[in-house]
Amino acid sequence: MTCRAERYRLRPLSHLPSPLEVVRQFTPNWFAATMGTGVLALALAQLPEATPGLHRVAEGLWLLNILLFIVFAGLYTARWVLFFDEARRIFGHSTVSMFFGTIPMGLATIINGFLLFGVPRWGEGVLSLIEVLWWIDVAISLACGVLIPYLMFTRQEHRIDQMTAVWLLPVVAAEVAAASGGLLAPHLVNAHSQLVILVISYILWAFSLPVAFSILTILLLRMALHKLPHENMAASSWLALGPVGTGALGMLLLGGDAPMIFAANGLPGVGEVASGLGLVAGITLWGFGFWWMLMALLITARYLREGIPFNLGWWGFTFPLGVYALTTLKLASLLGLAFFSVFGCGLVALLVVMWLIVGWRTLVGAWHGELFVSPCIAALAK
Repeated sequence: MTCRAERYRLRPLSHLPSPLEVVRQFTPNWFAATMGTGVLALALAQLPEATPGLHRVAEGLWLLNILLFIVFAGLYTARWVLFFDEARRIFGHSTVSMFFGTIPMGLATIINGFLLFGVPRWGEGVLSLIEVLWWIDVAISLACGVLIPYLMFTRQEHRIDQMTAVWLLPVVAAEVAAASGGLLAPHLVNAHSQLVILVISYILWAFSLPVAFSILTILLLRMALHKLPHENMAASSWLALGPVGTGALGMLLLGGDAPMIFAANGLPGVGEVASGLGLVAGITLWGFGFWWMLMALLITARYLREGIPFNLGWWGFTFPLGVYALTTLKLASLLGLAFFSVFGCGLVALLVVMWLIVGWRTLVGAWHGELFVSPCIAALAK
């Protein structure tokens, strides 16, 4: 009997009645893994003492991330084709629908990787592909940022005591696209195209950050009145760090090349102002993020005492931490302060540990099929 149980445990997808259930139960939550893997690749490549070997590891993670994104996109597309009626129920689900935002954010890490790894390896010819991908990312981000809140207001059921930081996911996608635009703009040859990308990126930043801060305000009130969410949502405590860190990084990236781009378009004074505001805003938001990070550490420590069940939400530990690490390293390069450099390296080290833990647990859970669960179908069964 023991041997039979062991063979059952080792058999792939042993928790699913059939392999087709992988498609039927697939949800956008899986794209959070591309966010975490992508941001780790970017963070490793930005370390101040990164060796060629470490850079190759980062590039390998980026290539792995592309593969994951393609596989996940294929599985989710197949679900809509094969199980349309069940797939469309996501629009009425108050939690799973929020994870639509992980799709453009995962794509953004691939776009940034193309600029960091792809251009040096394949040359400027890939810039046209990168620009197309960025516009696609912008379109999806705008759709998520408007349509998901609209569904919240019109179709879904929400209560303040059930609110978590996952409300941020569809809104922050535009902010991530803005940071990617700040990286892309200086690579373009045409000065007018640079200005277009830069201005649209500022608009995307403003499209996202004020709404995200409004949600954070409600989240603070919710936790004060109703205390912490269920332990299944423990990782969501880190999601609040995401829009703050991305907002800071976006202002630093957009302001960094603003003087050159605005000057090339006959607006030199505007560029200097944008650069100064970007640095001040980046430092200020970094300080706000530091508060959220300390709070998230305390909350996580409390959850750990009681035990945290593993689920795909654990990827929420990675991307916000990674973005905050990138922001810290960017401040270190701009200001030349050792504090930011040391702290940023420590954050990347913590990110590596978290990615290894969450990645291994995800791999094991996917092998057995435990993680292929659609709450929309489960709710329907009840």
